[in-house]
Amino acid sequence: MDASRETASQFADRCGLEFHDPSLLALALTHPSHARESGGGDNQRLEFLGDSVIGLIVADDLYRANPDRPEGDLTRMKVEAVRGRTLAAAARKLGVTPALVMGRGADSTGDRDRASVMEAAFEALVGAIYLDQGMDAASAFVRKHLDGLLGSEALLAAADDPKNVLQEATQADGLGLPVYRITGRSGPVHDPSFAAEVEVAGAVVGRGGGRSKQAAQKDAARVAVEALYPGA
Repeated sequence: MDASRETASQFADRCGLEFHDPSLLALALTHPSHARESGGGDNQRLEFLGDSVIGLIVADDLYRANPDRPEGDLTRMKVEAVRGRTLAAAARKLGVTPALVMGRGADSTGDRDRASVMEAAFEALVGAIYLDQGMDAASAFVRKHLDGLLGSEALLAAADDPKNVLQEATQADGLGLPVYRITGRSGPVHDPSFAAEVEVAGAVVGRGGGRSKQAAQKDAARVAVEALYPGA
């Protein structure tokens, strides 16, 4: 083995992780490219599970920490908290990169440290911990490695800036930049109301209104975030 690489056991020792079933940890650290080249399982099913577990933990924390925030604010805060860049950064800080088991082809093209690979590995680790030790252990792991994000100014800002949340989420999903249009104006000159819509990947995904063009765009973005990421 390359001296710069780690076994699952070495990774667990370094990070203070203990598994009743070490095969779950090994699976969480196995990239699909290895399975394609060598056979066996990979971390995609654990990634699927971990994604949902993280979502529940974050939703629970946001609900309890923000008793006066409406559903829309909580949704935008959750989208910000669980976006790929956040989870990839947590995986890198944890030091997942050297422990990943990858196929030679993917490894040679630099996939080992790709953000999407890091995000998937973090989600798979959470899924493995949940299966091995239950929700309390998974919650402790997520809260520790999201490094206080759930109470950060970034999430509070996200609640009030749906345009930024929508842009970051659609770019992370490869959908490109949202496109806004002012579709109407009504009311007297001194007190107008504007209507706006936002388009993502060629489809209108949100419509809103407000006393200014910016307010109307924000309202359309809020509707779009809640429509596109209802379970985020």
